[in-house]
Amino acid sequence: MKPDRARLPLIALLLASAAMPAWAADTKSAKLQTITVTASRVNLIGRASTASQGVVTKKEFALRPVYRVGQLLESVPGLVVTVHSGEGKANQYLIRGFNLDHGTDIANFVDDMPVNRPTNTHGQGYADMNFFIGQLAGGMDYTKGPYFAAVGDFGAVASTHIRLLDDLPGQIQTSVGTLGDEEVFVGDTYHFKSGVKLLGAIDLAHVDGGSKPPQNYRRINATLRLSKGSEDDGYSLTAMYYKGQGRNSTDQPLRAINQGLIGPYGTLDPTDGTHSDRWSVSGHYGASGSNWKLLSSAYVIHSTMVLWNDFTHLLNDPINGDQEQQDETRTTVGGATAYSYDASFAGIESDTTVGLQERFDTEYIDRRHTKDRVVLNYCNDGFGNYSVGNYACTADRVKLNDVAPYLENTTHWQPWLRTIIGARYDYYTASDHGVLTNFSGQTSELLFQPKGSIAIGPFHNTEVYYSAGKGFHSDDVRGVLGGVPLQGTQLAAGRVPLMANTFGQEIGLRNNSIPSVQIQMALFRQDFSSELMYNADAGQDQATAPSRRTGVELSSQYRPYPWIEFNGDIAVAQAHYHENANTLVNFYKIIGGTYIANAPEYTGSFGMLLDNYGPWFGGLAERLLGPQPLTDGPATPSAKGYAETNLDIGYKFTPKLKLQLSIYNLFNTHAYSAEYYYATDITPAEVAKYGTAGVSDYQVHPIEPLSARITLTALF
Repeated sequence: MKPDRARLPLIALLLASAAMPAWAADTKSAKLQTITVTASRVNLIGRASTASQGVVTKKEFALRPVYRVGQLLESVPGLVVTVHSGEGKANQYLIRGFNLDHGTDIANFVDDMPVNRPTNTHGQGYADMNFFIGQLAGGMDYTKGPYFAAVGDFGAVASTHIRLLDDLPGQIQTSVGTLGDEEVFVGDTYHFKSGVKLLGAIDLAHVDGGSKPPQNYRRINATLRLSKGSEDDGYSLTAMYYKGQGRNSTDQPLRAINQGLIGPYGTLDPTDGTHSDRWSVSGHYGASGSNWKLLSSAYVIHSTMVLWNDFTHLLNDPINGDQEQQDETRTTVGGATAYSYDASFAGIESDTTVGLQERFDTEYIDRRHTKDRVVLNYCNDGFGNYSVGNYACTADRVKLNDVAPYLENTTHWQPWLRTIIGARYDYYTASDHGVLTNFSGQTSELLFQPKGSIAIGPFHNTEVYYSAGKGFHSDDVRGVLGGVPLQGTQLAAGRVPLMANTFGQEIGLRNNSIPSVQIQMALFRQDFSSELMYNADAGQDQATAPSRRTGVELSSQYRPYPWIEFNGDIAVAQAHYHENANTLVNFYKIIGGTYIANAPEYTGSFGMLLDNYGPWFGGLAERLLGPQPLTDGPATPSAKGYAETNLDIGYKFTPKLKLQLSIYNLFNTHAYSAEYYYATDITPAEVAKYGTAGVSDYQVHPIEPLSARITLTALF
């Protein structure tokens, strides 16, 4: 997509600002320097395994303009976080030519608790961030690619680990916006004489959004955190609670808008919606000595979720419509421990980490055919008995267990040469009991994942990396075992694997030789043994054929003065089903080509962070999502993507009182945050003419229109 003309001066200014020091630098007189921390990123030269991993500071979280809490993750270069339904569901994640749907291959963690939900009622790896209070973000570590032994399921393309604050100044924050959004946040920390800190926070929010009828999404979040010491020598215990509910406006047929059946922000089924609850308890313990460190964590998470979605309208049931209710009740218990030891032999330094991770999920999930959120009688007779054999009604009890020992060693062979070698075993067991069909099955798999990186440098504040490794994502066990065939498909790619493995390679570079500038670049290629594809009829992901992404990423930060930073990130990728004549010849005949649906050609952002310019502070972010094919196989139909600009401007009246104005979609871009292409019937006339074949059409969800939000923060 070409940016709007109104944006061209803005983008040109940012690019020129980032390039200016390169033009002006005198290489003969330039001194080597190490920029320890900029406003947004930590300098990792001498410590990183790849060019694409990073550490985001608390400062960037505080200054980055975000419309919804999930967009805090856009601090990861090249990651776009958007929605296709509304505020109450998990976000859509796009990075490196992957549309990761609700979280299939991006592993998100908060306080070391996994956010992703395997074998979820709506989408494999479903990662809903709405339970998190953004004001408590203390920073974030992120990785890309399957090169890190401590990163397992869903982390093969990317992972994020958000750290929580231990100490929050007492404050009250209120905000009100033009799209019917209001929020009140209150938080404080009590300091005991023993050094123990008790942090408490509560957040109440409401948003209508741009949809009609309004979303009326309401949520309550609360956090209580007890801590002492540091991560390496101390402990913490954290309790979280979240409840959210409201309407959804899923992607709608474009012809419904063009024919005037609904407005641009309307919906054909205003009873679509969501209801979610979540509570968790997590704990950490750390101890260290002169050459060793022990870190341990544990967590218990309980969540419930109900989604009402109508994707295909009158296609399958022209009388009652195609709305479905998806329910999930889940309890997750797990933890991790890692022991690190530093040694030196013959002048060669070596750091070794041995770790063990464990996660157990038990859940009940079902899918029911509903009309206006009321379950139809053939799905439930009123006494909890479901009819057997109807595709629209499923109910399963699932148990999942993933235990993973791993080892990683970093050896500094020379001051300019180090290697990072890792190995990980995941032993995954799963069982499924079909409540309706009395189906029962279980399976297990063991996957060995070698990983390694070489880092050369720094020379003139420049470091070069090569990385290669193996990772995986798990698949929905209902499709693996065949209990619910809609959750997987064999096609020509063979059976649905419990763990779909991936192999990646990356060549990267970090450069800090230009004063006040940090540059990271990476060339990558990644193959998956089984691609996950969205199935609109099932409202789920399906395992399909092998795939490959090849691309390049470029990220830079320029801080000409302590109070301002310019940053830019762009990732360009080609995505294709990986050709293999022996296994995929029939598959290619079916889809007629090799393109992967919803795989963006590029993702990125350009922005600015401003702080302590006298009383002024703020941020600017230009979010970019490139074109993408909308069906597997041919390059058309396709989506154009979008460019959206968000802006924050703040003023500090006193050290304890500040006012902030946020403007979202500054140029009022009329575009779609998500687009798909599939068949629907939306009128009786279409049902009579096309029947169950339906009408193939663009299915769109618009970006919220130009809006503003005012936030007042008072410290006490």
